[in-house]
Amino acid sequence: MEVDGVKPWIRHTFGKTFGNLKLNRKIQISIMVCIIPLFILFMMMFFNISKMNREYNQIIANASEAGRFSIDFKEEFDYKIYLLIAGHSSFEEEDPYSTINDARAIAYDLIINTNLKENKQRAKTILKLLDNLERYVQRIEQNKIEGGHYDDNIIIWEKDIQIVTALIQSTVLEYTYYETKAIDQVRLETLENFRQIILYTLIIFGIVMIIEIALSIIIPNSIVKPIQHLNDVTKQVAKGDLSVRAKVLHGAEVKSLGESLNMMIGRIEYLLDAVKTEEKNLREAELELLQAQINPHFLYNTLDTIIWLAESGNPKEVVDMVKALSDFFRTSLNHGNGMFTLKEEERHVKSYLQIQHVRYQDILEYEIDLPDDIKDAIIPKITLQPIVENALYHGIKNRRGKGKISVTGMREGNDVVISIADNGAGMTPEQLNKITTLLNEGHAGGKVQKKMDSYGLYNVNQRIKLKFGNNYGLSISSVYGEGTCVKVRIPFGNSIP
Repeated sequence: MEVDGVKPWIRHTFGKTFGNLKLNRKIQISIMVCIIPLFILFMMMFFNISKMNREYNQIIANASEAGRFSIDFKEEFDYKIYLLIAGHSSFEEEDPYSTINDARAIAYDLIINTNLKENKQRAKTILKLLDNLERYVQRIEQNKIEGGHYDDNIIIWEKDIQIVTALIQSTVLEYTYYETKAIDQVRLETLENFRQIILYTLIIFGIVMIIEIALSIIIPNSIVKPIQHLNDVTKQVAKGDLSVRAKVLHGAEVKSLGESLNMMIGRIEYLLDAVKTEEKNLREAELELLQAQINPHFLYNTLDTIIWLAESGNPKEVVDMVKALSDFFRTSLNHGNGMFTLKEEERHVKSYLQIQHVRYQDILEYEIDLPDDIKDAIIPKITLQPIVENALYHGIKNRRGKGKISVTGMREGNDVVISIADNGAGMTPEQLNKITTLLNEGHAGGKVQKKMDSYGLYNVNQRIKLKFGNNYGLSISSVYGEGTCVKVRIPFGNSIP
């Protein structure tokens, strides 16, 4: 448990003392800091060598235990059973089960101590043989109790017990052979590791000493470079480049100065970004207010149409109009979200065209063809409807006869392009150039007029650019007397925030 104030005091005292030392003292301390880890490295290496030596001794002890097992067990056990069968001794005196249990304990030790998978299996085989041996002894004991089974017991002794003890002896000899072979391998590996450790230690020690000698020359020169670096960073900031940062890795005082400079640059960058964000939010609010002006005018006209249909006795068309109007505004609200999928945007513009088709059925036809593979693309809500409205009021209504509005879409690489084309009046080169210039500039110098014919297109173009960047937005082509095509380019693969 840390005593309050003790650890901070130690850190403060050590940092202050070391910081006030002369440069040559710092170099001496840096050398000592390097030598001490080398000493620790040596200790760890020797510890590993000691550990390998212990493993070596363990294997030898394991092999010795197996050797004792193979030499004594068969002769002693066979002789004990013979004495029991011949009646020269009793089970209480010889206690063969105790001998088997002692052998089991040795076999378990052999399993635990060996690192060879094959020897573990051999030790398990010895355990199974000991189980069989115990069953044969039990049969002999039962025959002794019943009496008159001398010949049977001799057969069990010759054909069962001696065979099992011979198998045990053979298995233990195999175990000892492979364990001894492993000992030799460990010995060779230990010698090789020892030579490598000595070689690597000498190499590392030589490299470290060379580095430390070089540092005693480099450190004095390293004071000037960070200061020059800070000077260069300050000059870049003075020129307006706020992306630069001081990267001082050495020298406590200069490093602290670099961190303070970075904090100051970051603060300046944050304040500038805050101003830009505020300006962006104001522009978005302006555009949303302009967009909101579309709905009341459209609503009045639609309600007038519904009243006219009701008075004309067309209840089915009234229901269709009300349903389309409800769907139009439900989609527009979008739970307050400012982004649509293209599928939702298609539903919105389809509702709008259904309503307008009732009002202008004598002059308006339309089709919407958006492939399913692009309908998950994300688009600012109410993007297509103002363009379609512009095509209707400034294209179709200004031509003779019935006109058509087509809404189509396709993938172009990582982008989606939606085309809104009409065969209306089109635009003169002067009109097209004026609108194209307005869209390309990205702003109207703060003088977007509410009555300007192109303000809806300007609104849509600006919202797309604010969301996705200047690579996206609207492009217009038109031929006077033939029609107009507005293309909307958005990225594919965005998600609604």
